[in-house]
This record gives sequence, structure tokens and C-alpha cells, in this order.
Amino acid sequence: MQGSARRRPFPAAAPGSPPPAGPLYPGRHGAGKAEDTFKTSPFHLDLWFYFTLQNWVLDFGRPIAMIILPLEWFPLNKPSAGDYFHMAYNVITPFLLLKLIERSPKTLPRSMVYVSIITFVMGASIHLVGDSVNHRLIFSGYQHHLSVRENPIIRNLKPETLIDSFELLYYYDEYLGHSMWYIPFFLILFIYFTGCFTPAAGQSRMPLAALLLVGPSSLYYWYLVTEGQIFILYIFTFFAMMALVMHQRRKGLVLDSNGLFLFLSFIITLLLIAAWVGWLWNDKILRKKYPGVIYIPEPWAFYTLHMNNLHAAKDAF
Repeated sequence: MQGSARRRPFPAAAPGSPPPAGPLYPGRHGAGKAEDTFKTSPFHLDLWFYFTLQNWVLDFGRPIAMIILPLEWFPLNKPSAGDYFHMAYNVITPFLLLKLIERSPKTLPRSMVYVSIITFVMGASIHLVGDSVNHRLIFSGYQHHLSVRENPIIRNLKPETLIDSFELLYYYDEYLGHSMWYIPFFLILFIYFTGCFTPAAGQSRMPLAALLLVGPSSLYYWYLVTEGQIFILYIFTFFAMMALVMHQRRKGLVLDSNGLFLFLSFIITLLLIAAWVGWLWNDKILRKKYPGVIYIPEPWAFYTLHMNNLHAAKDAF
């Protein structure tokens, strides 16, 4: 009995063979975790380029495609071109985020990443439906710079319970959809950012390609924060990044080229937001729609208020 209960010694590995995997052996999530912290990663030009390009085309470009393309091609009772853009975005963006996580030189919490990706897809899909209807309402005279109940095409609806339905649609679009979309999006970027540190000071500089991508990347984040009304989420993510950079600097670690690219993009985004708010600071109509302490108008609200009026004036002239 004693002999059978005695633990057998682990068999020795053959010379040159990789260490066996399993919970009884220190592997990638054990002793190797301290080692992969100090690996460096080259700048992911392909992923960052595709990420920036698809953000501009599929996210920023979808409402533009919805308005520009002839209405006969996409009737109001069918998905618009922008909806197909949104569907493609909901597939391609999670894929690129997962590829970024895969290329991280540091072991990252996989379960949190997977749950974030699932929540991201669900939130973006909820937003797809609400945003599709809201943007199609533009063709019926809906004005984004006004609240739902103040819109001329909504306020006289009978029965009045229909107005509640449109407010529910707006809630799914602007609040629930945005929260479930953007919170995991920024969480994944921050998780990736935690693995972008290196002890090699020579790795802490960006190549020319990264510098060229910073501008378009920052401008997209400006659009994302202002149109999505997620400044609080963005600024908390940015502060968390700054705190992490200062903490890691005390350990002698600096950002690699990928971390620098992401961090610099967020810094420039903050400057663009400040310029945008300063430009529209005295706009009384937009002030009425955004009465809170944080005043950050949406670009599409600005468009429906000022640019549409400008086009109408030109047509009348």
C-alpha cells in the first residue's frame, strides 16, 4: 500500500527535446511568463495599416456611403450600403484585434480577451440595427442635432407610444450598443498595450511607416470618441496608459514601437478633441443637445445642423 501511494518521480526529458506541457510543468503560463515579458516585437505594419484602413472605410465611411449611393440601389425597407459596411466591420475588426493579441510578446489573459471579443461583436451588432434605422430616417427629415422628441417627424406621431419606441431604438443605438461595443474595444487595446514594454531603449522608437500612420489613426479615434460619445471611457483608458507607462519606467522598461504608436495616437486624439470642443464652444443649438458637464458634439449632429443648411442655401440660390 505504501509503495502504491508513493509518488513516482517525473521522467527526465530527452536531451534537446522541448519541456512537456501540462499543469504539473512550468510552461507558458508559469515560469515562462517572466521571460516573455522581456521579448521585443517589431512594428506590426500590416496589422496597424489594415486596422486603420478598415476603420476609415467600414466605420467612418458607412454613413457617407449610405447618403451618397443612389437610394434606388438600396430601398429604405432593405439594408443600406452602410449596413453592409457595418457587417464587414463586425467581422474584420475582432479578427484584427485577435491577431494583435496573438503577436503580443507577453502572455495576456486569454479568457478576458475572448469575453471582450464576444461582447464587442454583440454590442456592434446591436448598434448595427439601431444605427441603420436612425440614419435611414435622415431621408425622411430626421435631424440628428435634435433629441428624438424634438424632431419634427417624430413629435407629432400618433399614438404617442410610438415616440417611446423611437426613444428605445435611440437607446439601443447610442447607449447600450455603444457601451457593449466600445468598452471591450478599449479594454482589448489596453490589454495589448500592457505587453508593449521592453528593457531595450533602442526598441523605443517608431519607424517611418508608423509615423505616417499616426495621423490617420489619431483622426479616426477622434471621430470614434466624438461620434460615439465615449469621452469618459477614452480618457480613463488614456490615464490608465499613462499610469502604466510611469509604473513600468520605474522598472527600467520603455514602450516598444507598437506601444509608442498606440500611445501617441491617443495623445494626438486628445488634442484634436480639445480643438473640436473649442471650435464649437459657443454653438447655442449644439449646447442645447449636449447640456451636460462634458460638452463634446457629435460630427454628424454638426453636419445635419450646419452643412445641410449650407447645401440647402446653395440649392435655393
